[in-house]
Amino acid sequence: MTENAFTRRDDDNGDSDGNGNGYGEGGGRGVGLEAEPGAGVAAGTVLVTSGTGKTGRRVVERLTALGVPVRSGSRTGEVPFDWQDESGWAAALRGARAAYVAYYPDLAVPGAAEAMAAFGRTAAACGVRRVVLLSGRGEPRAAVAEEALRGAAGTAEVTVVRSAFFAQNFSESALLDGVLGGEVVFPAGTTAEPFLDLDDLADVVVAALTGDGHAGAVYELTGPRSLTFAEAAEELGRAAGRPVRYVPVTGPAYASLLAEFEGFGPEAEFLAELFATLLDGHNAATTDDVKRVLGREPKDFSAFVSEAAGDGAWHG
Repeated sequence: MTENAFTRRDDDNGDSDGNGNGYGEGGGRGVGLEAEPGAGVAAGTVLVTSGTGKTGRRVVERLTALGVPVRSGSRTGEVPFDWQDESGWAAALRGARAAYVAYYPDLAVPGAAEAMAAFGRTAAACGVRRVVLLSGRGEPRAAVAEEALRGAAGTAEVTVVRSAFFAQNFSESALLDGVLGGEVVFPAGTTAEPFLDLDDLADVVVAALTGDGHAGAVYELTGPRSLTFAEAAEELGRAAGRPVRYVPVTGPAYASLLAEFEGFGPEAEFLAELFATLLDGHNAATTDDVKRVLGREPKDFSAFVSEAAGDGAWHG
């Protein structure tokens, strides 16, 4: 999956902060954030779709710090960009040399492949030379959307970044309420997940946008170790200074819970089905792709919870 408030998608609905098997296919020489501003193909402007979302805003911040011209696309921002309104895409892409693509609502939903093909054609027509796509681990339907983008992007270089479950879902998304309330309710059972810190993901995206050697690569990003949700809850509780426990539920029960949240009614069953597919153990293994690209180890979950606690994430 890519990202939303409950998962890994870049949700910039209303301009607020919101979610595989590729092991670096295509090789590539990793370029970290020490790269010179404007290095590589992305010497011109970079469009960041969903630019106010969890990943998008981090990518914007890093590109800006490097001196790379950025267009932060969002539904109501200075650069209008709405995944549901294809008519505005060309204006956002015109003159851009590269683009970061974080599709909303999800690469696995019906119609995502068609949207990716349309975006690829528009990007190619506008002369975009490099595209970095946020995708999810172990998602066959997302992989179809990836291929649709590749097939339509013409000569543009396409890099796919497949992410594990965001660590920040516990500090910036709907699971935050569970941490604050002392119970994280989720349909993961005893499956382990190698939670990924979004700072690592953003660093990899920026390296792929600004550096050379990433064309055609598929990076599967994970944290350095896998934890069950119960183990994650224990670490969250210690950092937050209050008891936090994990409450496993079935997929249908979770769908019912999601349906109670405003805006999640239509997506509830889809998300519950997706979690059942993803959290069956096939995504539990870690990879070394963060280190391959950045030359350093990914951030451990314990470091994430310590930093988030220090920033006041769970003071509510």
